[in-house]
Amino acid sequence: MGIPGAVHRDWLSNPRADILAGMVVALALIPEAIGFSIIAGVDPRVGLYASVAIAIVISFTGGRPGMISAATAAVAVLVTPLVRDHGVEYLFAATILMGVFQALAGLARLDLLMQFVSRSVITGFVNALAILIFMAQLPQLTNVTWQTYAMVAGGLAIIYLLPRVTKAVPSPLVAILVLSAISIASGAPVNTVGDMGHLPDGLPSLALPQVPLTWETLQIIAPYSAAMAAVGLLESLLTAQIVDDMTHTESNKRRECWGQGSANFIAALFGGMGGCAMIGQSVINVTSGGRTRLSTLTAGVFLLFLLTLLGPWVGQVPMPALVAVMIMVSIGTFSWNSIGNLRHHPWPSSVVMLTTVVVVVATHDLSIGVLSGVLLSGIFFAGKVQRMFAVERSVSPDGQTVTFRVTGQIFFASVQRFTDALKMDCDARHVVIDTSNAHFWDISAIGALDNIVARLRRQRRAVTVIGVNRASQDLVDKFALHDKTGVETGAFPH
Repeated sequence: MGIPGAVHRDWLSNPRADILAGMVVALALIPEAIGFSIIAGVDPRVGLYASVAIAIVISFTGGRPGMISAATAAVAVLVTPLVRDHGVEYLFAATILMGVFQALAGLARLDLLMQFVSRSVITGFVNALAILIFMAQLPQLTNVTWQTYAMVAGGLAIIYLLPRVTKAVPSPLVAILVLSAISIASGAPVNTVGDMGHLPDGLPSLALPQVPLTWETLQIIAPYSAAMAAVGLLESLLTAQIVDDMTHTESNKRRECWGQGSANFIAALFGGMGGCAMIGQSVINVTSGGRTRLSTLTAGVFLLFLLTLLGPWVGQVPMPALVAVMIMVSIGTFSWNSIGNLRHHPWPSSVVMLTTVVVVVATHDLSIGVLSGVLLSGIFFAGKVQRMFAVERSVSPDGQTVTFRVTGQIFFASVQRFTDALKMDCDARHVVIDTSNAHFWDISAIGALDNIVARLRRQRRAVTVIGVNRASQDLVDKFALHDKTGVETGAFPH
């Protein structure tokens, strides 16, 4: 029997490039995982084991082939108070509950909320992450030896020039290997991976968190779990969309939700912290040729191999090599055409993009930045739609009938203009409100129509509302108070 088409597409359509790309990602994950462990206040093994478990599990359960998930700073910063006040075992328990919440989010189709994230917000998210990735390299570029700068420059030269000669091997992998060989052979005074923290020398073990199974424990961990689940899903779904755009393929966002949940659940059982998709490592994977689930699996398995069998050698990898790779990632991640588009795109779109960038960079909180951008997008959209509204007024030859022809969208943002436009300044006894080209969207719109009808009736004018479409009529039937404002039956005809 042949290999099923879906398996071949997701796993075996690009094996050589996927394996090499996964190896590059595994090397780049080590200092990141150690750094995130330090942020969370836990042993480096917690971040490294999490990265191994999450990468391996998500390669099977995730909805975006070729995307890399592991321990991340976005989740690490949330759990620092939990670890400080209650200990690492409570972190493991919170991570298990985080996984449960994410799986439930997939069942509840919360992935559909991505439909409300505009392109401007996504662009701002990408640019902000590119800036944060570059800023994260600055500690390795300050108060260091000249050899460090020379290695970073040499690494960037290899990364950008080697593809002009050959693309058989990912240039970031070559840069890491070449600079590691130079550093070890020459004994150059540069920082190494081993300087970041102690690397584990054994396999992770399966164990349940050692916490009391009580209501009090749930009260302690639930707020942290909910925050980790929300931030993790937000970053994962946004990263999935970015990888979709980079690879010109589709992903299953709902599957990604429960896939992230299962990965975090299992990671906690092996002594790992929570994590999510990583845009930096995902960009490394894609630009190195990784496209399928095999690249993500390779990253996790090779990372485990490096930690358990080659720990002393991995500890000697020079940080300038990895800094060069991450600078390449920040340059490749940033949407450079968004700068030129500031002059050509509508100004609200540019404001949303810039606001997202500024808030994310200022707070280092992706969720606050994205939510700010989404909120601003909604405000601008509501303002745009409320301007798509007009009222044409005409008076009958005998002056006894005034007809208002309403065009456009009537909702909470346009009800004031609607109310002002239907004020009477003549003695006509009959008023016709023609809404054939209008739509009533919410109870604010229905309330405004009620108030207008009530006001005209108090002025002893006959009122007829015509042309109400079916969807608007349903709102009128449910929420209008015309029977309480003196409007005769039939004023809102079907």
